[in-house]
Amino acid sequence: MEQSLNKWVSQFYEAYENKSIIPNGILPSNITEYAAYDIQEGVLQRKEETEIHKGYKISLTSQETRNIFSSATPLYGAMGETTIFGPRIYLNDLNEPLAELELVFIVQEELTEEDSLEDIMNKCLIAPGVEIPDSRFSNWFPNLTVTEIIADSAVSGGIIYGEPKKLTYEDIDNIKGTLLLDGNEIASGYSTEVEGHPAKAVQWLISKIKEYNRSLTPGMFVSSGTFILPKPLTKGVYKAEYENVGDIEFTVE
Repeated sequence: MEQSLNKWVSQFYEAYENKSIIPNGILPSNITEYAAYDIQEGVLQRKEETEIHKGYKISLTSQETRNIFSSATPLYGAMGETTIFGPRIYLNDLNEPLAELELVFIVQEELTEEDSLEDIMNKCLIAPGVEIPDSRFSNWFPNLTVTEIIADSAVSGGIIYGEPKKLTYEDIDNIKGTLLLDGNEIASGYSTEVEGHPAKAVQWLISKIKEYNRSLTPGMFVSSGTFILPKPLTKGVYKAEYENVGDIEFTVE
């Protein structure tokens, strides 16, 4: 098993590094979620040799998205500094990208398992964001298995976020987010889709990454989970608007 694990780590890392496609069916159907997270962790350790580990994304935070992939729980993926995008995103740099409305937690003080939801809010700033899920597999959405998603760092393509600010638990409880393309609304949803409240998703993540002796430290971010079902990322000007939080705008070319 260890030999196979090392082979998979190399294959996923090389696909990430070279922006190449991973052959479908590379993982056996009986691989466990634990083994898939071992692959992700191995790839993350390889990434850390050349780039800074900057944060995490949380996937499948709503029952609707969990049903699509037959998962009982959310999933997480690690993200490096190269996954933080600027105001211009180029489709040629991506494979099959999507767009999701997500609030981004910017960690100001280390988060621990003992932290309450209020503690998490007190230790973080909140920014308006759009996550860009993307995979090293082709024809991936919604066709990947849960273990393929996990091994592929929860299809962590990239993240773009705006100005963060200090907010309370109530400030982001049941708020609406709206995604616009060229001034036209293409999707909207509520923060209750994210584990009932985005801070609950972050609380889940803290416990999960501790299994690999990882923690959320100052300067890291967490893309906390989508308000909407993902939309295909196409060329145009995008804007994400969040009640109480603010806006973020970017262009896709």
